[in-house]
Amino acid sequence: MAATTDSPALPGADFNWQKAVAAYTRPSMPRSLWQLATSLLPYVALWIAMYWSVQVSYPLTLALAVLAGGFLVRIFIIFHDCGHGSFFESQQLNHLVGSLCGIIVFTPYFEWRHAHAIHHATAGDLNRRGIGDVLTLTVDEYRALPGYKRLGYRLYRNPLMMFLLGPLLMFLIVHRIPSRNSRRRERNSVYWTNVALLAWIVPLMLIMGPGRFLLIMVPVAFVAGVGGVWMFYVQHQFENVYWASHGDWDYVKAALQGSSFYQLPRVLQWFTGNIGFHHIHHLSPRIPNYNLEACHKATPEFQAAATITLLPSLKTVRYKLWDEGQHKMVGFREATMRQPRPELAASGQ
Repeated sequence: MAATTDSPALPGADFNWQKAVAAYTRPSMPRSLWQLATSLLPYVALWIAMYWSVQVSYPLTLALAVLAGGFLVRIFIIFHDCGHGSFFESQQLNHLVGSLCGIIVFTPYFEWRHAHAIHHATAGDLNRRGIGDVLTLTVDEYRALPGYKRLGYRLYRNPLMMFLLGPLLMFLIVHRIPSRNSRRRERNSVYWTNVALLAWIVPLMLIMGPGRFLLIMVPVAFVAGVGGVWMFYVQHQFENVYWASHGDWDYVKAALQGSSFYQLPRVLQWFTGNIGFHHIHHLSPRIPNYNLEACHKATPEFQAAATITLLPSLKTVRYKLWDEGQHKMVGFREATMRQPRPELAASGQ
């Protein structure tokens, strides 16, 4: 399929998407356990290899860290599926494995699960932005901001902040603090995750030495954080993505038009746990990651999704604002060149 980010043709009114996905929503215990084994065991083995390689060649350690970061992204996908209740049939098992994987990926399971559920329920809704998503302003909202707030938004959307510094801040610092409106279970998951992190980080530092530990952990966390944030960003920030006011918001359109099919090379698709089939994931988050590709291939209506391939996806970093007049994402230059809508200009905004 040719790579395109044009608005996809939506299925006809007679298309029963619930029926189309039903056969793929049941998790397989053997496949889930195999995915756990092929993600966790190589990650541990790479840590052991990096521990020894630090003494021999740090460039070798960094090369291994890139690979370990890939496996950490894959572990995050398992964590993510557990949060949706799609990795195992048993919700208790999902919560247990999700919480344990959360300790590995520096993310409190129940706190993240709650915010991510809101993201799925509100993606593409202009009136329900701000939880579990990448902050996106409209052109008119941006133009109405005072200068210092424009600067703050520009800094937030700067690629250096978004993809380099931001992931480390998010996973190492922001996830250590409960959000202001956290309920008891979500708040406790933050505290217990912090305790569990100390329980494995402190002994490893004592065994390896703090310096050697950081020489390994920081590049691994950096690679995984950058990769994870990029995947989340690119699948909701392409040019012809879907945004609508709450009264016009439609769940199916938000999934099939507001989430891309990120068509990656097979090795990257494997490390990212098929999350590139994001349009299907948003339509039915109860599909385990290992069933997403089969669902996509079996249903022609899903193959019309906005498709992005690796190199063209790099240009999505220029999209910063939603233009309600043109119904597409634009950059800052286009936003500053366009005049505000008449009703905003008349009000003096």
